[in-house]
Amino acid sequence: MWILILACVYLAVGSIGFAYHFSELRQPEGVWIELTELQAILSGAFMLRGQNWARWLALAWIAFHVVLSAFRAFHELAMHTLLFAVIVWFLFRPEGRRYFRSAKALS
Repeated sequence: MWILILACVYLAVGSIGFAYHFSELRQPEGVWIELTELQAILSGAFMLRGQNWARWLALAWIAFHVVLSAFRAFHELAMHTLLFAVIVWFLFRPEGRRYFRSAKALS
């Protein structure tokens, strides 16, 4: 159940971020921002389908944000690091591994 919630959070964050940053597409870095938002959407959508690679994509997405926040205020780094730890915990608990393994068996 927690994987489904996490996947929906990724979908929501990616969709809201994509809409919010859409006007920045005219700037070169705006394209990169939108690509990271699409990465969140993809990982959320395919986590719902139980694709194992999608949890690794989700992990890469939050890890990227940890690295980015290392160059900003400490509280941003602390928050992203905490989110990273929570996401790792949910994705790699025995329930999470079973979720992704059972989806593989169905395909």
